[in-house]
Amino acid sequence: MKLRITPLNIVAAISAVVAIYLFIKPVRLATPGYSFNFNGLMASLLVGLVVVSFITDLIFRFTLKDLKRIWIVEMVFIVIAIILMLILQKVV
Repeated sequence: MKLRITPLNIVAAISAVVAIYLFIKPVRLATPGYSFNFNGLMASLLVGLVVVSFITDLIFRFTLKDLKRIWIVEMVFIVIAIILMLILQKVV
């Protein structure tokens, strides 16, 4: 089996590196009289992103055989996901 790098593989790798960094280095959100350590939450969300992007990449690989088409479809998928996250952020 050939090693094919796709955009979702890149997203998964970056998310895994940031999750490991958050496990190692503490980041604190501090306001006067209140301190919250959100490393565990952010790292677990990033691990979830790694799992979802890995499964989605496998689905795209089984349905599409051409590497150029996989790149196009996965890039569109990532852009749509980012747009939906921004819309949900504005709503909430």
